[in-house]
Amino acid sequence: MELIELLPRLHLLRFPVGQAYLWRDGDELTLIDAGPVGAGRAIAEAVGELGRAPQDVRRVVVTHFHEDHAGGAGEFAALSGAEVLAHHLDAPVVRGEVPGPPPNFADWELPLHAEAVRNLPAGPPAPPRSVTGVTDGDVLDFGGGARVVHVPGHTDGSIALYLPAEGVLFTGDTVAAAPADGTPMPGVFNLDLPRLLASVNRLAGLGAEVACFGHGDPVMTGATTALRALATGTGRQTGAPSDSGR
Repeated sequence: MELIELLPRLHLLRFPVGQAYLWRDGDELTLIDAGPVGAGRAIAEAVGELGRAPQDVRRVVVTHFHEDHAGGAGEFAALSGAEVLAHHLDAPVVRGEVPGPPPNFADWELPLHAEAVRNLPAGPPAPPRSVTGVTDGDVLDFGGGARVVHVPGHTDGSIALYLPAEGVLFTGDTVAAAPADGTPMPGVFNLDLPRLLASVNRLAGLGAEVACFGHGDPVMTGATTALRALATGTGRQTGAPSDSGR
């Protein structure tokens, strides 16, 4: 796992498939997504590299239930005592109560998905003991007030997090960065592509300066311009190859 400083208060944690983010408010940390199965210990070590203890992570916000984003949530929550939050539609899957519906794959996505699965750790996740449900418009107590934005399409309960005071947007897998050039593109392996594209359009209207994706390098300046280009069809469109995982 790589630990990369993006801003003084923001670090990226990059796994073989997918990535997570750590946001710092004084002595408190928030983890956005939690990597795949077995990632809890690696996340705890990364927190230690920043001079903090796992217990300083007060919350884990899961953008959606897919295993490369939620797989490590239970393990890290057990290590840290952090509260785990997810949209109320995805929360039962994160808790392990029900299986999540599979994506509706385009033909060109099938080999990409097979490759992503080969790079994911084997074994089922250890679900968190509890998951707090959130909904669109909720404001979470970090980053000056982090707004929950419901962005269905990748999954029914996919969320983004927008920090208006900081101009930072966490898109989850609603948007990814194309591996060839970093251009934003719609996420792949979606449950409902038309709904995802409508969600991309909503994110483009938020006014973010920085956009942090579930897969690929973040856009550190001018994120709104890049997202609007995607939403209006002048950016990269679905169908472009990507290494984005679930």
